[in-house]
Amino acid sequence: MKRISYIEDFEQWESGFSFYNPVKVRFGEVDMFGHVNNVVAFTYFEEARIALFKELGFMQEWTHESSETMIVVADLQCNFIKQIYFDEQLKVYVKAGAVGNSSLDLHYMVKNAEGEVCLVGRGMMVQASKKTGRGEPWPEEWKKLLI
Repeated sequence: MKRISYIEDFEQWESGFSFYNPVKVRFGEVDMFGHVNNVVAFTYFEEARIALFKELGFMQEWTHESSETMIVVADLQCNFIKQIYFDEQLKVYVKAGAVGNSSLDLHYMVKNAEGEVCLVGRGMMVQASKKTGRGEPWPEEWKKLLI
């Protein structure tokens, strides 16, 4: 596998994942070349992080009408390792790479049914004020859940 800037030791990095969201590749996600279109990777990442945030109880907080905070994407990147095709069963893994004051670096790994790594990625999220748009610190109890 090629060198990926945000992964020092691939085996160690890979072993840190436990949470995943299952995905079955839909027909509409395949392009004219027969494989999953490159933009779809980011949809898979989004679905996995939302599933993780729901599991941790964060989405319920952010989407509640009285909530003063929201989560926003600051950056996203994806490295394409192996092509993915229609009807494949995937596991989209997500974990916290690092937790800052208001930022969260999420890492992603997508494996097919054979356990082959197809995609890896990362993205910086920021918890922000709905009123000002500025970063809002993570509650300590949330940080503990993420690490």
